Amino acid sequence: MNRLKSWPRFNLFLIIIAVVLCLVPFVTDSRTVLILLTQVFIFAVFAMSYDLLLGYTGIVSFGHAMFFGIGAYVVSIGLSTFGASLSVVVVSIIITIVFTAIVSFLVGILTLRLKSHFFAMLTLAVSSLFLVVAEKWRSVTKGGDGFTFSVPDVFRDRVSFYFIAFVFLIVTYLFLTRFTESPLGRVLQAVRENEPRVESLGYHVIHYKVIANVIAGIVAGLAGLLYALSLKFVNTAVFSVDVTLDALLMTIIGGVGTLFGAIVGATLIEFAKHGLMDLAKMHWIFERWIILFGTIFIIAVMFFPKGIVGTIKDRLKKRAYRKMNAGTERENELINQDIH
Repeated sequence: MNRLKSWPRFNLFLIIIAVVLCLVPFVTDSRTVLILLTQVFIFAVFAMSYDLLLGYTGIVSFGHAMFFGIGAYVVSIGLSTFGASLSVVVVSIIITIVFTAIVSFLVGILTLRLKSHFFAMLTLAVSSLFLVVAEKWRSVTKGGDGFTFSVPDVFRDRVSFYFIAFVFLIVTYLFLTRFTESPLGRVLQAVRENEPRVESLGYHVIHYKVIANVIAGIVAGLAGLLYALSLKFVNTAVFSVDVTLDALLMTIIGGVGTLFGAIVGATLIEFAKHGLMDLAKMHWIFERWIILFGTIFIIAVMFFPKGIVGTIKDRLKKRAYRKMNAGTERENELINQDIH
């Protein structure tokens, strides 16, 4: 009952945020703000794809960047080779979906039978393989130097691109929310909590894990595609482990297993990066912004052990539970008074 009461309030909160974000381009002319919020939207989607693995299935991956990089390179190579047209972008989206689905399926089938730490190491190895291929295949990828490319007119306008990224975020959030609340999503959460028990009930756990890995891979690939379009540039950094660690930090800080927490985490991290980089221009101590960023992360984990959204949800549950107990005790007192 309490959950049903809280849902309308949460949905109203999300609608208010969505309306505010829709008004941003009409309130400010700052190109920096639009670019920063666009990056937040893209990395929020990427973090949600990682949260599907870590938060809802209990899978730790150190190679999630390979899907992000695949999407980035598919659209970049397509536009640089065949020209800046919407048809190339559409074909790139289809290729990204198919390619990331195949790679995530094969990686899942071959590695998800292993223990979690072995899976994490193997995904890191596969991601490193993609990184090496991208660095060595210079005739296509231009190696670590990367290359620029032109994009269709609709993606050149920052306001248009802002709304494209925003709609992409909303659609992905709604899709993943529906997926995690479906019977399949419930099984995944049961696997996270107690895998042997789920197996004993007759479920083929590996099948459910592979499905989660495929969906997470596709979403991450689409996020990478949009990221490359936003920069009009790509290099091998999109395959680096730093990209995966960013998604991991966004998920942990925001709240594992919440989806909305991934959005909160992406917002905080992207704004923190931007703010610390700006401060580096003012004082030399902020040039070591990565150390300061690590300090912020440690403080966040200390005060919000389950992430910001996870901790708030726990506190609200405890508060509702106390109110329910207080109401029950009051009812018992009234009943006892009537009896006597």
